Amino acid sequence: MTLLELIIACTILLILSSAAVPIARYKIMRDKEADLHYDLRQMRNAIDRYKDLADQNKIRVEVGSEGYPPDLETLVKGVQLGAGNDKKVRFLRKIPVDPMTGNAEWGFRSISDDPDSSSWGGKNVFDVYSKSQGTATDGTQYKNW
Repeated sequence: MTLLELIIACTILLILSSAAVPIARYKIMRDKEADLHYDLRQMRNAIDRYKDLADQNKIRVEVGSEGYPPDLETLVKGVQLGAGNDKKVRFLRKIPVDPMTGNAEWGFRSISDDPDSSSWGGKNVFDVYSKSQGTATDGTQYKNW
């Protein structure tokens, strides 16, 4: 009788644990997607703050850049605020790691690129996107976020 009870208990535990594994995988994927949303929002906000200061003529920008940063590294290193001021303004602490690809490489679009372009014109950074080829849980591509 005891051996039979042990086998039944193990079977019940096996069924319950096999139901929990897909739920755990789904939770991990949702957490990565939330991190991706957060990272993209942080970088886009930093680009917008840079653009606002450039439009107010508080920072120097290159001619033809339309007031957008030349790369993400500029947002991390910071730019000189004003002509005679030694104060630097930084927009990002570091370039975030893409949770889907596992590295800090992002796709860029410049102001002159098409909205759905996957190649970067190289003049400025107007938008960032993930280089992941995966599909999100809602059915959209990560590179379209």
